[in-house]
Amino acid sequence: MSTSLRLEKITPENVDAALDLRVHPHQEHNVAPVVRSLAEAYAFGEAAWPRLIFDGEELVGFLMAFLDIPWNEEKDPADRRSGLWRLNIAAAGQGKGYGRFAVEAVRDELRRRGARQLYVTWEPGENGPGEFYRRLGFRTTGEVSGAQTVGVLDI
Repeated sequence: MSTSLRLEKITPENVDAALDLRVHPHQEHNVAPVVRSLAEAYAFGEAAWPRLIFDGEELVGFLMAFLDIPWNEEKDPADRRSGLWRLNIAAAGQGKGYGRFAVEAVRDELRRRGARQLYVTWEPGENGPGEFYRRLGFRTTGEVSGAQTVGVLDI
């Protein structure tokens, strides 16, 4: 993994590059495109934390965290969670440690904000990211969000 990895906010100068970011074709059904994530970030305001991942000057990925949102208000209004909402690594950047960097960056940000756990959901099945998250220490909670598996990492 490169030592020149960094996160950047989405700006007028880099938004077009963000919108052009594409995951590997066999992963497209697992994650929403960046354009949808940016629309959701706008709608959710301060509860969304979108960032671009750069390796030097090269855009290699996009992540978006969710911050302190109600999980299931009807069941438990006090259950508020933070975690990784989206992770899009460019097709050419797969297997280079960018995904691990992204998860660690979200973990560090949540820790800085006082969170004790990092949640993530993923599409189960072949070519899904479940094994990736398990290798990073996530455990399944037994919950399902939509059709997605819910995982948690203690931070």
